[in-house]
This record gives sequence, structure tokens and C-alpha cells, in this order.
Amino acid sequence: MIIKSYLLEQDIRLLSDKNLFLFYGENLGLKNDFKNLIKKNLPNYKIINLNQEEVIKNQENFFSETLNLSLFEKKKIYNINDCNDKILELIQEIHEIIDNQLVFLFAENLDKRSKLRNHFEKAKNAYVIPCYNDNEITIRKIILNKLKDFKGLTTENLNLISDNCNLDRVKLNNELSKITNCFTNKNIENGKLKSLLDYKVNNDFHLLKNEALSGDRIKTNKLLSDTVIETEKNIYYLTIINQSLMKLNETSKIAEQSSIDEAINVVKPPIFWKEKPIFKKQLLKWNSNKIKKIQNVTYNLEVEIKSNAQINKNILIKKLLVDICELANAS
Repeated sequence: MIIKSYLLEQDIRLLSDKNLFLFYGENLGLKNDFKNLIKKNLPNYKIINLNQEEVIKNQENFFSETLNLSLFEKKKIYNINDCNDKILELIQEIHEIIDNQLVFLFAENLDKRSKLRNHFEKAKNAYVIPCYNDNEITIRKIILNKLKDFKGLTTENLNLISDNCNLDRVKLNNELSKITNCFTNKNIENGKLKSLLDYKVNNDFHLLKNEALSGDRIKTNKLLSDTVIETEKNIYYLTIINQSLMKLNETSKIAEQSSIDEAINVVKPPIFWKEKPIFKKQLLKWNSNKIKKIQNVTYNLEVEIKSNAQINKNILIKKLLVDICELANAS
């Protein structure tokens, strides 16, 4: 039986009528959040963390532990990590006989052909919870919820936090923890926030990205020389370029039914007022065909970066920015 993750985030008690669960998907941060919610909701349970390999190797011990509970023992939660179809046979054996124990399986992405996923989706006495990657809207909702009691959460500061986490909930939770520990008076200061998030390098890249999308060859070349391109952030750079392209594409479609200025004012999430002039400049340079063309380039580049450890990733990112600048000026 499937439960939507957003419903479970609102009320973890929705799991209370079952004792076998599967969480799968790319969103490690969301799965970690669910582990914390489960622990908080069931404080009287002892939590035992295992991985699939050790469970399969020691099946007899696992059966003995899960099925035999002494009156003097705490009830137990078993978190089994790194699961795939190999554990299905074991799960089918214990499915009908576990009683007071709770078993939570955590897996990476399982495609539609996965036997484990199919078993849980069809089972009436178990739950499966897909944990898909966050988008800009869900990230902003998390920030607004976690910092709802803080002053100074302006649109600019909200964008700083959102951009810095790169749609990664694990990183977002780390950044939010730093913010709550730093601003103990619950008053967020912009300058201090930028320093806390190590925003200087990121901000420099945003400037570079914006000038490239605007087609300004002189500023782009200068920033290519001045900006520090960090190798470990190459996927992050591609992500924020793609985010800008998607925002340009969305605004362009709105502008077809109104005007550019009106489209910039109504597009959601809103564009920070300081960004509107350069965003308008970019919008005048890009159409849907050009956007689609460069999106294909960024997609292929991401595949190449992830699959080839020997290539010079920084040079490829810089070449991409040059190509973006040139295409912005193409007729």
C-alpha cells in the first residue's frame, strides 16, 4: 500500500496501523527526516540499525530477535538500510508473523520492475513510501517552516539559503542547523548569513552565470578569470544554470500571453527585485528553442562528469559558460 511522503511528513502517526514499511528513492535527506520522526514518535522503542547484507548473512539471528520478545525487553524498531530485491524472500517469511516489532526498510531508487517495490505496493498489511528528490517549492517550504519564528527571513535571505543547498535536503538540514545555532536571538542578519553559508564563492558563480546568460562577453570573460570554480561543486553549478534556464522558459511562456514586465512580476516563486533588471535582459536574449538546446548540452555534460573521473571538469564548466554566452547572442 502506497503512502505519499508529504502526507507522512504532516503526520507520522499514519504508520501506526502497520509494522512493516519500505522507504525508497533518491532523497536521502527525506529518508533521514523520516527516521528522526519515527524515533521521536516512538520514544519507548529501542532502535537497531542494520544493513541488508548482515541481515541476509545472519538470517537465523534476525528471525530469533524479531520473533522472540521477552516481557522485560523494550519493543524494537529495526532499520534495515541498503535494501534491494535480495531481501524480498526474507521479508515474505516474516511478513505475516512479526507482531510487536517494527521493521523499516530503506532503499535507493527502485524502478517499477523491482520485486520488492511491487510486493509492498500490493500488500495490504505493509506501507511503501516513495522518497523522490525535492524541488524548489518543497525546499522553500522546509525553510519557511523551520525558520517560521525567525525575524529577517526576507526573500533575499530565503533565496540565499535555497540556492546554497542545491536542492539537497541533507545539505539544507545542515545549513538550517548552522543558522539556528548562530542566530540564537532568532534575528537573521543578511551579511552574517552570507558569511555563515560561505556565500562568496557561490555568489561569484551566480554573477558569472548571470552575465553569461545575458550575453555580456566582456564581463563573462573577466569573471571566468576571477571566479574560483570548485571541482566538487560542478554538479551544483549545472543545477543552478538549469534552474535559471527553467525560470527563463517559464517566464517566457507567461510573457507570450501578456508582457515581459508583467510576466516577471507574476512568475512564481517571485524574482527578487534586485535580480529583475538582469533577468529581463536575459529574457530578451532567450527563446524556447535556444533554452532547449542548451538544456540538452547541460544534461549531456552532467552525464559525462558523473561517468568519467579523468576529464577536467572545471574546463568543461567554463566552456559551457562561454557557449551559453555565445548562444545568448545568436539570432
